[in-house]
Amino acid sequence: MTVSRLPRLLAALLLTLSALGAQAAGAEPEPPAWSDEAPAIARLLESGYRAELGRQPGVAAAQYCAAARDGSVEGQYRLGRLYLMGQGVARDNQVAITLLSIAAQRGHEKAASLVGALEAGERLPDCLLTGAAPVLAAADASEAVPYEVVERFVKALPADKRRHAQLVQKLAPRFKVDPRLALAIVRTESNFDAAARSPRNALGLMQLIPDTAERFGVRDALDPEQNVRGGLAYLRWLLSQFKGDVALAAAAYNAGEGNVLRYKGVPPFAETQEYVRRILAFYRAPRHAETLKG
Repeated sequence: MTVSRLPRLLAALLLTLSALGAQAAGAEPEPPAWSDEAPAIARLLESGYRAELGRQPGVAAAQYCAAARDGSVEGQYRLGRLYLMGQGVARDNQVAITLLSIAAQRGHEKAASLVGALEAGERLPDCLLTGAAPVLAAADASEAVPYEVVERFVKALPADKRRHAQLVQKLAPRFKVDPRLALAIVRTESNFDAAARSPRNALGLMQLIPDTAERFGVRDALDPEQNVRGGLAYLRWLLSQFKGDVALAAAAYNAGEGNVLRYKGVPPFAETQEYVRRILAFYRAPRHAETLKG
């Protein structure tokens, strides 16, 4: 490191340490922001966050490092914070600045606010270079997105969309549909826009085509509650038809159950494959979690 860079580095470190002082003194960390991270990465970030809340910073560091190693900007930022504060890992300011600077260069606003215009450092932690990725428990790999994560997602929606999301959450259990899966479908279909209309004349929150609306007794597909009830009835039928397989039920919702049966799996349509990817990225579990509430 050149002498000319030293004052700038020290100033950045002092600013960063000051910004993190409250958290270092015991304040709870902020939860990861909602994103479309791959399910495995999102689970690592949330596992790390829960470990921080449980005062297990070493576990948190391992989870964040695994996420960072798979390319997660949020993982880089959170691991950098731990190195800077010496929580769960030995304090290493150079490693911290490297991680925070890389995250900032990739557009992470909080990392950018900590390091300013400082260039990325030159040292990465060993866990990124040689460490093996933590292996999640088998149960974790099959669990749907945690309810508290979904609640944060819903609360962050604009008011009109939040009302529609809450309607979905309220009605889904009455059809024995996991509200988290129902939200994934509605988000992908209409992004919670009750007036949505597709070129194929699919209407409303759950984008019901006329045949499906008639099949499930929906008289006004643009009425939010009627639309959601009809869509949930169809989704419940698909889940029963495909024995709780989320990918197949989602593919059938998008492309029709006939195509899923014809191809004996997710049809080779680009739109349907992307649709299924988005549903699984939100819901995260390959099997539907039955619900008897309501």
